[in-house]
Amino acid sequence: MTDGETGREFRLAYAPGVTPAKWVNVWAERVPDVPLKLVAVPAAEVVELLRDGRADAGFVRLPIDREGLSVIPLYVETTVVVVPKDHAVAAADEVGVADLADDETFHPLDDTIEWTARPGLPAFTRPATTAEAVELVAAGSGLLLVPQSLARLHHRRDLTYRPVLDAPQSQVALAWPTDATTDLMEDFIGIVRGRTVNSSRGRTPVSPAEKPAQRQTRKPTQNGSPRRTTPARKKKGPRPR
Repeated sequence: MTDGETGREFRLAYAPGVTPAKWVNVWAERVPDVPLKLVAVPAAEVVELLRDGRADAGFVRLPIDREGLSVIPLYVETTVVVVPKDHAVAAADEVGVADLADDETFHPLDDTIEWTARPGLPAFTRPATTAEAVELVAAGSGLLLVPQSLARLHHRRDLTYRPVLDAPQSQVALAWPTDATTDLMEDFIGIVRGRTVNSSRGRTPVSPAEKPAQRQTRKPTQNGSPRRTTPARKKKGPRPR
């Protein structure tokens, strides 16, 4: 955790499919003296990095074990089915789970979607990773359901994907160790939540007692001496005759 002059850096872990670039760019503008280091890891390993101190914050896919962690849910992703371009599903704009009942579907070990019942028929194997499952789909061995960002991440010319309207969805969240909510962490929370640089939220604002007192000064006269102010005289009414 060293960086030349400041000796600090902010380490941000993120799961596949999450694109933190927009937040990283804002960080570079607002906190230029502290580099932000990106750590790309499998979704299942983000929490481990947070717990053992190898990352200060992380973008995770829910659900996770939240013990000792603070979590801010950010957005929910559409679930899509990845298919060969010549598959019947490719002719539709969107499908439902029932439309996949007769197809074999892969369930990779790194799947982050919570299924009560997986659609389709179980495939002949469980690939270790989503990337391996995509290769099997390209070989015509079955279909794959994933968050849309992962379908984009593993895009191939011979494959396409369609939204599955009634499938469970994956939610992305920001997580960090609760006992390590530092000023830098507050800065990053503010960025992720879209706060402006002048927002009073985030870091603790300066209390009125800590602000320097403002002195009231009198405008000088032409000769440089302070101008004296006198109370306005009351207008007198007409004298009685």
